[in-house]
Amino acid sequence: MNTGPDTGSYTSSVTAGPGGAMTDEVGVVTGDLTVRTTLTDDGHRACVAVQYTGADEWYTLTGSPAPIPDGGLAAYHRDLLGRIRRGQGATAT
Repeated sequence: MNTGPDTGSYTSSVTAGPGGAMTDEVGVVTGDLTVRTTLTDDGHRACVAVQYTGADEWYTLTGSPAPIPDGGLAAYHRDLLGRIRRGQGATAT
C-alpha cells in the first residue's frame, strides 16, 4: 500500500475476484486494478477511484464517497482491497 505525503490518500494494486468491482461509469471492472482512496475535505468520508492497471481512465467505485470507520482511512483502504479481491461487484460501502 502506497501512501501520499499527508497520508490523506492511499493507492494500491489489486486483482479483483470473480464478479469484480462495480463502478458508476462503466459497471463491473475485473482483472488487475489500481485503487486510490482519498480522504474528503471534511475528514469523514473516502472517495474511491479504480482504474485498470496501466490505463489512463479512472472510474468512481459505486458508493463513493463512503463513510470511514473508526479505524481511519488506512484501515478502510485495507478492508476495501480485501472486498475487491473477493469480487462479487465490490462497492465502496
